[in-house]
Amino acid sequence: MKNNKYSNYKRAALGCLAGALLLAAAACGGSQEPDLNLVKPKKEQKRIVTLYSPMEKIDPDAENVARSAADKTIRMAEEKLGVTVNYNTYTAEDYQDKTYDEVALDRARNDMDDLYLLNPDTIRLLGEEGKLRDLSGLDCVKNLRDVVKTANTIDGKLVGIPQEVVAYGLFINKDLFDKYKLELPETPEEFLECCRVFKENGIETPVGANRWWLETFVLAQAYADLYNGGNTQAEIDALNSGAKKYSDYMRPGFEFLKKMIDLGYIDAKKAYVSEAIEGEGADFLAQKTPIVMAYWGAANTDTAYGNPDFQMLVIGFPSSRGQMPVIPMTGYGLGTNAEHAEDAEKVLDVILSDEALKVYAETNKVISPSKNVKVDCIPALKPLNDRIEENVYVLGANAGMKVEQWGNTCLIVRELLNGATVDECMAEFDRLQEESLAQ
Repeated sequence: MKNNKYSNYKRAALGCLAGALLLAAAACGGSQEPDLNLVKPKKEQKRIVTLYSPMEKIDPDAENVARSAADKTIRMAEEKLGVTVNYNTYTAEDYQDKTYDEVALDRARNDMDDLYLLNPDTIRLLGEEGKLRDLSGLDCVKNLRDVVKTANTIDGKLVGIPQEVVAYGLFINKDLFDKYKLELPETPEEFLECCRVFKENGIETPVGANRWWLETFVLAQAYADLYNGGNTQAEIDALNSGAKKYSDYMRPGFEFLKKMIDLGYIDAKKAYVSEAIEGEGADFLAQKTPIVMAYWGAANTDTAYGNPDFQMLVIGFPSSRGQMPVIPMTGYGLGTNAEHAEDAEKVLDVILSDEALKVYAETNKVISPSKNVKVDCIPALKPLNDRIEENVYVLGANAGMKVEQWGNTCLIVRELLNGATVDECMAEFDRLQEESLAQ
């Protein structure tokens, strides 16, 4: 790689310069014998920052023409700061019986790395345990969207910052909607009517689903008012204190899903065992299923939905406030007892700067966490993007809520798919809330 060649050349040049200076010093000393008792200077220690991440980069100096967007920003930090970022990468070979998140928790609790790339529930747990530093003093924070700070702030401390805002939406076959003269749905009632028309016209399963993402319907309906009604923090405080119940927010969304299952708009048995995109993707691309749910990046990726044979649009989920994007939040965290904390903070300030986030966003064509970085999205994503730019969204993960949202809602939705009643699902939310109040 060009940068590596430059670094090698620079080191060689400095070595030659040092040798020349040594020869000059000897010449100035005439015929004097060199002082063999001089203390030789220690070799300069390489500055290292360690990062636990799912990215497959074992050797930080390895050339890789297909570097990911994140790797590009890491390289920017290495070159600007003169540090080396060493990746500790999750591999199934090392942790066959653990998930990425379980390994992340173990490593962070034992201070094994400096930086961690974390999922929402892991950010919340480690933040509550005091294992992540407050990042609010970084220079890059002043440029962050409010949604990023809201999602990853615990007890007044910003404990995680992402390189992209991951937005989920409904992927719509616009050609099929036009064929049956259907408007794009805004509310749950309008969505159910679209499904009814599709079903009556021979489309066996109007909504393609998998075992992971049906919670997006629930979260959009549960928290449309909470996040867009002007009283967000007071409502969250009431949930955290027990004055309000999570189950009361969740019930309409679960009743909506139950109705879709009962009417045959979702194949619950298939969804329960299907992996994301693998389960429903083929039917969507073959135009057998007009609606699926997925994340923003799937619209840009040929291996997902980036190259359909029909007009595709990505819209928000139905809610009382219209089409609603759902945004969970990952992020980089810095260990409280990080061995190389000072350099790690500097690395974060580089990779989360507007300059680096622009590189990241343009490479991956994603929404940036910086309010200053805008990237043109493909036409299919414009409806979803317009809502986000209007600051209309629901957080699928919020570190300030004592009951973790994204993972717990997903698991309880799976119980609904497996035959649980809505009341049984609500009882599980009540149990989780009681546990959080007892801590």
